[in-house]
Amino acid sequence: MIGVGVSMLLIATLILVLVRRLRHKSKCPSLQGYRFRKRDKVLFYGRKIMRKVSQSTSSLVDTTISNTSRPRMKKKLKMLNIAKKILRIKKELPILQLKEPPPSVLEADLTEFDVANSHLPSEVLYMLKNVRVLGHFEKPLFLELCKHMIFQQFQQGEYVFRPGQPDTSIYVVQDGKLELFLTQQDGKETLVKEVFPGDSVHSLLSILDVITGHQRPYRTVSARAGEDSTVLRLPVEAFSAVFEKYPESLVRVVQIIMVRLQRVTFLALHNYLGLTNELFSHVSDGPCPGDLPMGVVQGAGGGLKQGWQVAKAQAELSHCKGWGGALWGVGSGQGQSQSLWQCPPLSLQSVSQEPKERRSVTVEEQPPGTYHYNYCEDDSAGGACPFGPYQGRQTSAIFEAAKRELVKLMKIEDPSLLNNRVLLHHAKAGTVIARQGDQDVSLHFVLWGCLHVYQRMIDKAEDVCLFLTQPGEMVGQLAVLTGEPLIFTIKANRDCTFLKISKSDFYEIMREQPSVVLSVAHTVAARMSPFVRQMDFAIDWMAVEAGRALYRQGDKSDCTYIVLNGRLRSVIQKGNGKKELVGEYGRGDLIGVVEALTRQPRATTVHAVRDTELAKLPEGTLNNIKRRYPQVVTRLIHLLSQKILGNLQQLCGPFTGRGFGGEELTNPASNLSTVAVLPVCDDVPMAAFTLELEHALNAIGPTLLLTSDIIRARLGASALDSIQEYRLSGWLAQQEDIHRIVLYQTDCTLTPWTVRCIRQADCILIVGLGDQEPTLGKLEQMLENTAVRALKQLILLHREDGPSPSRTVEWLNMRSWCSGHLHIKCPRRVFSRRSPNKLREMYMKVFEKDADRHSDFSRLARVLTGNSIALVLGGGGARGCSHIGVIKAMEEAGIPIDLIGGTSIGSFIGALYAEERSAVRTKQRAREWAKSMNSVFETVLDLTYPITSMFSGSAFNTSINKVFQDKQIEDLWLPYFNVTTDITASAMRVHKDGSLWRYVRASMTLSGYLPPLCDPKDGNLLMDGGYINNLPADIARNMGAKTVVAIDVGSQDETDLCNYGDSLSGWWLLWKRLNPWAQKVKVPDMAEIQSRLAYVSCVRQLEVVKSSSYCEYIRPPIDRFKTMDFGKFDEIYDVGYQHGKVVFSGWCRGDIIEKMVKDRRLADFYESKRMDVLTCPSAGFTDLAEIVSRIEPAKSYLSDGEESDYLTEYEEEGLDPAREEEELLAPAEWIHTEVFETKLWPLLPGEGVSWA
Repeated sequence: MIGVGVSMLLIATLILVLVRRLRHKSKCPSLQGYRFRKRDKVLFYGRKIMRKVSQSTSSLVDTTISNTSRPRMKKKLKMLNIAKKILRIKKELPILQLKEPPPSVLEADLTEFDVANSHLPSEVLYMLKNVRVLGHFEKPLFLELCKHMIFQQFQQGEYVFRPGQPDTSIYVVQDGKLELFLTQQDGKETLVKEVFPGDSVHSLLSILDVITGHQRPYRTVSARAGEDSTVLRLPVEAFSAVFEKYPESLVRVVQIIMVRLQRVTFLALHNYLGLTNELFSHVSDGPCPGDLPMGVVQGAGGGLKQGWQVAKAQAELSHCKGWGGALWGVGSGQGQSQSLWQCPPLSLQSVSQEPKERRSVTVEEQPPGTYHYNYCEDDSAGGACPFGPYQGRQTSAIFEAAKRELVKLMKIEDPSLLNNRVLLHHAKAGTVIARQGDQDVSLHFVLWGCLHVYQRMIDKAEDVCLFLTQPGEMVGQLAVLTGEPLIFTIKANRDCTFLKISKSDFYEIMREQPSVVLSVAHTVAARMSPFVRQMDFAIDWMAVEAGRALYRQGDKSDCTYIVLNGRLRSVIQKGNGKKELVGEYGRGDLIGVVEALTRQPRATTVHAVRDTELAKLPEGTLNNIKRRYPQVVTRLIHLLSQKILGNLQQLCGPFTGRGFGGEELTNPASNLSTVAVLPVCDDVPMAAFTLELEHALNAIGPTLLLTSDIIRARLGASALDSIQEYRLSGWLAQQEDIHRIVLYQTDCTLTPWTVRCIRQADCILIVGLGDQEPTLGKLEQMLENTAVRALKQLILLHREDGPSPSRTVEWLNMRSWCSGHLHIKCPRRVFSRRSPNKLREMYMKVFEKDADRHSDFSRLARVLTGNSIALVLGGGGARGCSHIGVIKAMEEAGIPIDLIGGTSIGSFIGALYAEERSAVRTKQRAREWAKSMNSVFETVLDLTYPITSMFSGSAFNTSINKVFQDKQIEDLWLPYFNVTTDITASAMRVHKDGSLWRYVRASMTLSGYLPPLCDPKDGNLLMDGGYINNLPADIARNMGAKTVVAIDVGSQDETDLCNYGDSLSGWWLLWKRLNPWAQKVKVPDMAEIQSRLAYVSCVRQLEVVKSSSYCEYIRPPIDRFKTMDFGKFDEIYDVGYQHGKVVFSGWCRGDIIEKMVKDRRLADFYESKRMDVLTCPSAGFTDLAEIVSRIEPAKSYLSDGEESDYLTEYEEEGLDPAREEEELLAPAEWIHTEVFETKLWPLLPGEGVSWA
């Protein structure tokens, strides 16, 4: 009725105005004269106003508003708004252009190994592909090997080799198919592997046997042609000529064989299948340890021989408990008395008493003690040990005799090489000689007694005894040869005497005589069990180039893969032809295990994002292992259940169940290993940015920063040359193993180092300056022509006191597809101009302090490592004012917020906080808006004829628009999203870009009160998101958040409704309501029924979110407040604040907050580095070939030009401005300081590394 009255009043007014004008025109005769037209007047005054405010608008963009000029600027803004209204100027906001990912992201290359288009013969390509696992051979060396290739033709069913024949060749299939069989004890043959063109049949252990002169025949392995086949045979003897000419190649091949044995074979069999003592032979196949010269035995009074016999008898009585004891040592000097063991004695606690989480070996220090002793004149050999530390001059004779035996075992040509490099040690019972995961290991040659070797069982806090090291045998060789951590613990359960050669001393010996690695490597091969030798034929070490497909959707599932290093991407093709990303896999991930165990075709296509190394475990091999060791089935069930459970709980990060096009992806990945940082222009402070990011990442896990200067300083001037490709790749792969994440800082131009950074990257950060004009960098333009498969993130840097972000859409539109963007507010020190030495000095102080978890760099670090914390705010009308109180309590509790989103009122509060990042400012702006919601006059004026809704929505639009102005979602400080219900498509919509106020208004559109908002992109009608997902914690989880804090303020419906039978009379219900003496009944009316129907989907979704493991659910006690109680803003805010304080104080006591900010992979990372066979936190890479080929000192690189020492206004507070000027240093000269230094391969004292 009010609307009809207003309409009648307007019509009457219009008629009155028209009548008066007609009367005035009839009375006044028309006069001829000149005058301005009205539109000319409007344009004249409009232009005049625009000229007056033009200067003020420019100052708004370029400068900040000071406190003194704030009233003046408000007046100018009002004038500008008046001018816009007069001229009806509407600002055209840019719209983000949704771009499809380039084909290189979702599609693999068409050819797996392009033989047809190559200028080289197929046999050469196939041989190159398979010999490449033995190391990088220069062109002359490889051509020399190709001369020895032999072509062989085999008919179907014909044997290529059988048991009993010499195992001396590498077989590469050129065409056809070979089948590899294992002969069981009952004589039956079992198929373990099918070999197709381009693949090979060989055992690296067999190659090692031939190289070391211990050739063996095939015992249980045979191969025959599955069809007519052409095979290339390369005799292993072909390597002999190459090794004689290039001894460093020999050392490198031996090392790679050892590394493959440790990384591939042990990784697959131990870490994933849970095998332990099945991998080692309890009795070494090496030479008999009892064959010592009689002179030695007589000189020792028969002690050595008797000791070995006693040791073998005691081996059966040894056990794994009661570890403890002390260690003494005797040197190989001039016969002088000296104390060589200065460290405190060590004891090892039993781990079975510790909780299950603590799988590591625990070492305790006892009170320090140093044992001094002299040689005694007594010739008697009393005591349990025939030559313990108190045996006098006999010790010297036995020591020399033992050295002679060691010379024989290692085949050392010059015995003087052992002088001053061997120590004689005596360990008492219970002494731990070395621990699993130790990097600084040594060779141990047992003289008397025995050493027990233990290994931690997978997923159990128990140790199992692998084998005993008897007198005359060595232990610890594998870790010394590979330069990697020890894979087992060495302990003396009984008194034991042994010789010890440290790693550095062994490298000195190896430098003088490279062939010593052959005899030492042979002792490792002799310790391997026959089962490991069989598996060495079956398990492949394969390399996949970037872009190549590992397998395609629909292929036969015949094997399982383990990622050693690199990155793979899994893509599924739907029935409509659209491709979607399923997930990405990094180091240590198991690929294809579900399809292989269930024998289903490949569900997805998997291709390499970058160059990747994998271990391939064929299906036949897996079946053979299951038959031989049934306990493996339990381990496989565990792995399979983890995969299935992971899919059910959406543990795949941001890609689970989501399309990959457009807005479905915002977070690159959660298991990144390498990140490349690429500048948009030369003005970007790259050095400071990467150091800030490294500081933030170090708070999460071990991080390494690499630049071209650092690489040249550490690895030599020629490290980036193409000839060093293999060595650099191996070293970089090792750095990925021992660090949680590696940062690659590119050069400003397209140099070989920049190409290497892009090639190594899992994710590329494109860094620009947010206050500059949106531009496309020259380096980016050059990279557009290359197939970059890594996901890209745009990072915009902003000054600490600069303006808010703007024009982000323009930055994104001028680029090809980006997976997302982030705004980073940088400290003043980032933009300060400092010389390298002053930059070093400043960041040395910065690195001494803990990183601020609330800084934007810490937020970026959590995004890159998959540890983001999201805040999700639910809908509930005025009850949503409590959101701000909870946020205030979160800030006080120290909980960072990396991502925010919500529904309805939650979308409004979330948008305010994403723009302000301050609970105080959010509260002020939200209170002002809440007051406007109580205006009855504006509400009455907005009434309209209720066909679609009761209100036109104009007043509500104006109130939202006043809050957010023309802000775009892309310009918010924090990543933001909100949820609406698309009634046109009957689907949920998640908005992550576009006009902020429009999508906030759409998410708050309650049915019947406000009309649906037309989406400015496609015109679809959008309603309140609460109808479909009132607490969208699952959306935040899919966007990459590890932990989601969800605040629910929705109304709770009554569930104890009246059971009125099969029919209901409205008159009876009316009587119950009107009669004050009648018993009240709870029966919903039509409006409530419709509301409950609308929220059915929302209620179900809420229950799923509350029961999820990733969500921390919070509900303040706000049920007494109604949906429109905006007048009680302060009271509702206090309720949320007090409830938040109580909740978060409990979290602090329960360490929930620490678990939230802790890296989810950090515990597993350290555990794997300490206990697994791969790596260790302190591990470094040892290139034995470099040591053999006489490493030159590293060349330092000085900068050609000097950087200005002028310090801008963005100086770090607290630094002394009056510091003396120092001589400029290039980065290569100060990277070895305490702050920036990281573990490198072990070097000899006083040496550097150079590949020149």
